[in-house]
Amino acid sequence: MTLRLEAEQDKQLAQVAEHLGISKQQAVALAVERFLELEWQRAVGRQVIDLVMTRDKELMERLADA
Repeated sequence: MTLRLEAEQDKQLAQVAEHLGISKQQAVALAVERFLELEWQRAVGRQVIDLVMTRDKELMERLADA
């Protein structure tokens, strides 16, 4: 895979990688891993909320009216 970054992005990536004591490749892999984990958690959270709102629709409506 080839990753094309703007000059400023590449500069910032190099600084972060240096600060962490890792290569730019490792920094990108870590960033992707964290992004995927966060998005997975958000997707699961949305599914749980949808389930609760569907399952407990009447209760939610009564609470909204209270």
